[in-house]
Amino acid sequence: MAAFTTLWTQDVCRELRRHRAGERPPVAFSGVHQSLPRWSSVGVGDDVYALHVDRCVVYVLSRLRVVDKQRRDCCGAAPATWRDPAYPGHDAWAVLGAQGCGASPVHVDATPIRFDIAVPGELLSVLTWRNRRGDSRALKYVVDGRLERSVSLQGLYRLSDESAALLGALLDQAPTTAPAS
Repeated sequence: MAAFTTLWTQDVCRELRRHRAGERPPVAFSGVHQSLPRWSSVGVGDDVYALHVDRCVVYVLSRLRVVDKQRRDCCGAAPATWRDPAYPGHDAWAVLGAQGCGASPVHVDATPIRFDIAVPGELLSVLTWRNRRGDSRALKYVVDGRLERSVSLQGLYRLSDESAALLGALLDQAPTTAPAS
């Protein structure tokens, strides 16, 4: 099993905060554009940590464990025309990219979406990601425990095993009742 991160935008998080905070998404969407990255390297059983950056603080919003990457009955009928919704069965979660460029469903078993689990500043400087060749990289633009620019989180990137364990521990150790946002 592997773990990855993806960055959810301000617009996505605004809608989630309004309508879906505390709920478990049954689906996310893979695409072909930087705003909706392709989940081709993510396999069944892998974890994807949804992150958000607000005022230079990184938050872990949810852990999405991939169940499958196929269109199922729950997705609804495939669109007959370009005007039809792509995944009418997942309208409640369309904000996660259902209408994105080349969107395809990724069914997940997720933790509830929360906006209160901040990644401590000292942890930001030790998180690492691995590329396909096994080279590691850290976050750029971390200054005094704050992420000044989120560009190095934009996309879908594989975490090192140690960093996946650290993010998982943050989620697992968080109080079960999230404060109101």
